[in-house]
Amino acid sequence: MIDALNAVPIWLIVTIKAAIVLFVVITTFAYSMLFERKIMGWMQLRPGPNRVGPWGMLQPAADAVKMIFKEDLTPETADPVIYRLAPFISLITAMGTFAIIPFSASKDGTLWSVGNVNAGILFVFALTSIGVYGISLAGWSSGSKFPLLGSVRSTAQMISYELSMSMSVIGVLILAGSTALGDIVHSQLKLWFVIPQIIGFVIYVITAVAETNRAPFDLVEAETELVGGFHTEYSGLRFGLFFIAEYLNMITVSCLATLLFLGGWNSPIPGLPSDGVIGLLWFLIKAGAFLFFYIWLRTTLPRFRYDRLMDFGWKVLLPVATLNLILTAVAVALWPAHA
Repeated sequence: MIDALNAVPIWLIVTIKAAIVLFVVITTFAYSMLFERKIMGWMQLRPGPNRVGPWGMLQPAADAVKMIFKEDLTPETADPVIYRLAPFISLITAMGTFAIIPFSASKDGTLWSVGNVNAGILFVFALTSIGVYGISLAGWSSGSKFPLLGSVRSTAQMISYELSMSMSVIGVLILAGSTALGDIVHSQLKLWFVIPQIIGFVIYVITAVAETNRAPFDLVEAETELVGGFHTEYSGLRFGLFFIAEYLNMITVSCLATLLFLGGWNSPIPGLPSDGVIGLLWFLIKAGAFLFFYIWLRTTLPRFRYDRLMDFGWKVLLPVATLNLILTAVAVALWPAHA
């Protein structure tokens, strides 16, 4: 059996892995959207989607059919090429991160991921940075002032908060002594980094919500000011691609929070198995809890004002993240044996 597996070309194995991850990611996106609507309905004392299929389980399929067959319009003043290209930039960069995220590991240490990159966390940040171009180009190419204002807001917000997010993650990299996601998880076998890096974790959570433009930091799409934000002129499937990218980014930051701070696929109870399928279950439970926290914020908190958002990012989060990074570096330099 092992000889037969060794004879399979590596490109075929990678293709099969990529197809499985793509199927799981698309399914997870669809049902995370349903999960969000049901949780919001429960918190706000209303039914939520419960008409299409048993318990409303076919609602994502109904939404997809409606989105695909809705008329796709392009404004006369738009730049047609960039206008059509922008949603795909956002979607491809959002999907690309899942290629290197490890979901579990075998007993021999083999990671359950499509690819293993030594500088995995840098790869993720590079891709998410490119995703800003999709939103910026969408607003600029629409030929209308409301999408343009939404895209300018988005660019300023994402760059501001990405800086603080990077600073909060560097403390974890110093403790782990590696930028590979698998090594970061292995170094949390005895102690999750959320304990020594609690300040970094809080900063990561706040910046992650702002980075993905979710409530209470969804100022990019503030309906009362920008009539929908950068995707005001989009409709049909192209609007849906932005929608998918937003949810995939939520899932990505939830997976990263699990890998960087919550021990990845390591068991929360010492002595219990944490590899293979069991490790995958631990990973999904932790990432799902972080996703639930996202929805909880959206349901309970009011929207921030834009100037306060920028003040908070530059005057509070960035100095605190820098101080946390300096203290971590000093502590590791003075007590390297405990790092």
